Parts: sequence; C-alpha cells; structure tokens
Amino acid sequence: MKKATLLFLMLTLALSTSTFAQGDFKAGAHLGLPIGDAGDLATFAIAVDLGYLFEISDDFSAGPTLGYSHSFGDEIDAGLITVEVDDVQFLPIGGEARYAFDDFFVGGGLGYAIGINDGNDGGFYYSPRFGYNVSDKVTIMAAYRGVSVDGGSWDIITAGVEVNLN
Repeated sequence: MKKATLLFLMLTLALSTSTFAQGDFKAGAHLGLPIGDAGDLATFAIAVDLGYLFEISDDFSAGPTLGYSHSFGDEIDAGLITVEVDDVQFLPIGGEARYAFDDFFVGGGLGYAIGINDGNDGGFYYSPRFGYNVSDKVTIMAAYRGVSVDGGSWDIITAGVEVNLN
C-alpha cells in the first residue's frame, strides 16, 4: 500500500508541475547530522528534495515539494551486548515557501512524512531553512528537518546544494 501511495504522489507532483509555466523546478542533495533523540540512534543522514516553486511576487515563492531522508542507524553498546539500530527513512510530502533578500532567502516546509522503514508510521513534517544563491542555478542551503513521531520527534540538521533545473 505504501508503494502505491508513493507512486501516486510522485506522479501527481510530476504532472502538476509540468502544467505550469511560471516557476522554478528545483532539486537538492543534503548531508545531515541527527540531533536529539535521533542523534542517540543514528550516526548521519542524507536527504534529497524535489520541488516546484511558483513566483508569487518578486521576493516570495511557494509550491509543492517531495523529498526523501535516510538516517543511518548506530550501534549502541549496552554493556554485555551491542545493539544495531535499523536505518530510518522518511518520504516528506508537502509545501514550501521562501522569502528572498537579494541573494539570501529564508523559508520553510510543512507537510506529512511517510515512514518507509518497518515500524515507522511517519508524522507531521516541518523544515525551516535558509540559503544563499551562488548563481541563478545553484544555491547553498542549511535546514532543520523534523518529523513529529509517536512519543517524540526525529530531527536532523542538514547542509546541501540545490540546483534550479529550468
């Protein structure tokens, strides 16, 4: 069921973004560090994002986003035994908004993160971020990515590069 939902959502995003002419199709790749409870269970993380941002005004843009994050499980030494923690994966689906200040921007994303690995039910997704436009095609950015999960949250801090695909 999760695979069918994932395929449907990816197709919907692809079809909806191709029908609009005014906007920017963006793809990003990020490296991250799990923090808080996630930092106790995972060593590092990777994330990728796809999005289409509509130009609402000269300084403000917003649109749908789809992503994938993968946190690599740690080994926990529990005295007599060592426990290997499984990797944690999310598929965040939602929207993003950005406000630009010359070559800098601040923004954030909200949505729902589907849990992909076994036992991961997913949860509410939130991601404040800021970035610097190196050129018309390349942006360097940093983000805080959180997912409200049952009994807590799964949080990572990321840094990465985003490319304008238009």
